Amino acid sequence: MTREPAPAVPALATWLLFTMMRIYDTMVRLQIQLPESQHRALRRWADRLGISLAEAIRRCVADRLTRDAEASAGRAERVREAQAVVGKYASGRSDVGERHDDYLSDAFGA
Repeated sequence: MTREPAPAVPALATWLLFTMMRIYDTMVRLQIQLPESQHRALRRWADRLGISLAEAIRRCVADRLTRDAEASAGRAERVREAQAVVGKYASGRSDVGERHDDYLSDAFGA
């Protein structure tokens, strides 16, 4: 197996990610259909980067999956923060759960 030389520092993280994917993941052959406009744009992007169309698609998929995972982690953190304040404050009212809209309307003058 021949090894590709490591790229310049700015692209090092991407290179490491995809190198690790090639080492540990078995590739699965997949046939997809794209609109012509997406195919042309993807081909131009791949040509600019000097990579194959398959590699361009793998990078797009990896980028999307990474962003989705980060968004999911961010949502989980927001849920934890919201849950942390539950029960911290007391209004002295026993019907807030039933009349919360009325109380908010009164508080904000709506």
